[in-house]
Amino acid sequence: MGMAVWKRAGVCLTAAAAVAGVAGCQGGDSDEGGKKKAGGSAESAVQSQTEMTEVLQAAFKNTSEAKSSKVRMTMTMPAAVEGGGTIEMSGVQGWDPAVMDVTMKGSALAAGGPDAPQQMRMIMVDDAMYMDMGAQMAAEMDGKRWMKMDFGAMAEASGDPPVQKQMTGGMENMNQDPSQQLALLLESKSLKHVGPEKVDGVQTQHYKGTLSFEEMLDVNKSFDTLSEKEREEVVANMEKAGLKGYDTEVWVNEGNYPAKMVVGMKLPQGTMNMTAHYSDYGAAAQVEAPPAKDTFDLAEMMKELEGLGAGA
Repeated sequence: MGMAVWKRAGVCLTAAAAVAGVAGCQGGDSDEGGKKKAGGSAESAVQSQTEMTEVLQAAFKNTSEAKSSKVRMTMTMPAAVEGGGTIEMSGVQGWDPAVMDVTMKGSALAAGGPDAPQQMRMIMVDDAMYMDMGAQMAAEMDGKRWMKMDFGAMAEASGDPPVQKQMTGGMENMNQDPSQQLALLLESKSLKHVGPEKVDGVQTQHYKGTLSFEEMLDVNKSFDTLSEKEREEVVANMEKAGLKGYDTEVWVNEGNYPAKMVVGMKLPQGTMNMTAHYSDYGAAAQVEAPPAKDTFDLAEMMKELEGLGAGA
């Protein structure tokens, strides 16, 4: 396999890792709340803590029950971060079960050079991720253009329980579930109501809050499976990386659904931002894996790399 193939694969993996990294901000469950309407006139007064909680709990309940939506997302990573740049995604997603079918493009993909795909379709279904590597890759891979990452199989093959927990937990978190972002925001001690704003022509109410990394750990259930030692290692690694905390903003429409979300991860090199616009809640997310004949497995690629030796 040529080095250009590996380079294109690496660019696509970087993009996928960025999606997973921001998705890791997601929190755990939250109590169901009231049915207070989020919308209102531009003259609406700033809401009380109780009113904010009621709106966000209602939005959490509605979004959880919807289970899917259309999504348009932009992710911006600091230039100082490897693979930094912008990724734009649009398509459909579901969070019960976790599925996704989006098209990605942006400078973070183009950073891989002239051989890198200018845009890429990504599918997530049945605990696996598939990335369309393009016609040039297919020409070098016996017509197979889809790269498969089976996280469950890769975790099992590792034979390392902590690695298995992290990989399978990362797969669960990779999907951008807006209801879990709402649950996380509800835990913020700095939660506040910014006021009424229009988003995509629709009246919404704007809320924002910040959580430290320690607070995120307390509410993120994906860490519950880790032992105390493993949890300490995760905290140490995050502190070493300089991760300072998460800023979350949400704009809730009059039907009590998130119309827009912004999540920021604070890093020493700058802030990694994800801005998502949601619509068509509850629309069926019909996501299917690519045909097996068009797919090659990342695990097999890694075996080939291992066979080349550490120097290669």
